[in-house]
Amino acid sequence: MSVVKINAIEVPEGAGPMLEQRFAQRLGEVENMAGFEGFELLRPTGGEKRYFVYTRWATEEDFRAWVESSAFKRGHAGDSGAEGHPGGPGGHPGGDAGRHPGGSGGRPPVGTGADLLEFEVVMSAGPGDGTDQD
Repeated sequence: MSVVKINAIEVPEGAGPMLEQRFAQRLGEVENMAGFEGFELLRPTGGEKRYFVYTRWATEEDFRAWVESSAFKRGHAGDSGAEGHPGGPGGHPGGDAGRHPGGSGGRPPVGTGADLLEFEVVMSAGPGDGTDQD
């Protein structure tokens, strides 16, 4: 089954729009990677302070290939002076070791910290997958 990576990014108050803009500028970077199944940037509501970056991959190896790709490295270049991401190599989710979430192209990072959450998909459902009981 698929694997899911969620990067929970701590974003200071008022910096959310900048983080969203940076992700919007990078659309198209990950979509053509082998094994890529989906991406969502989740804006916090209901008291949550972190943005969640959700990606879904066919295999762990597909995710690792993305992390090691030149497209990933371009998108995470220039984030200096920040702590490494939890979980070692990765980015959003994961990040190059020594990089920081929300940074791109030499600009300072938007996020102040991140936690990488990793899952295997055990069960999944979508519209029309259930039994229609009329």
